[in-house]
Amino acid sequence: MVCGESSMIKDFVINSWDGIMNQWYNPLKYIPDLQVRHMILQILAWLWCIAFSLYFTSWFVFGVTVVAHFVLIAAIVVTVATFRISENVYRFKEGYHSMGRARGSVLYRGKDGTVYKVPLPPGDPGGEHD
Repeated sequence: MVCGESSMIKDFVINSWDGIMNQWYNPLKYIPDLQVRHMILQILAWLWCIAFSLYFTSWFVFGVTVVAHFVLIAAIVVTVATFRISENVYRFKEGYHSMGRARGSVLYRGKDGTVYKVPLPPGDPGGEHD
């Protein structure tokens, strides 16, 4: 094999992979919603698992691939839902601080072991900040 042929084969494999699996190169790149794009790729993966399983006439393999893809898609849905809920509830984009904090002071322990209370300023949002 000539050195140039190796590079051509490598380029062919990489381009083939990108054309099917890379969301920034395949025709699904025109779908603006990333989650919809990913779901369509999952459905296509399921379709191909069904096609290959039925082609090789193995209903057992078909059942295993259906269950595996269902579990994978369910895990993705739970993850996305968790991220959406945490975004809406905790509002990390607005900065890290505890909104609606009920406490008005912080407890510290001195070098001799005694506990003392330090009141917080009225406008202090809580959490770590400058």
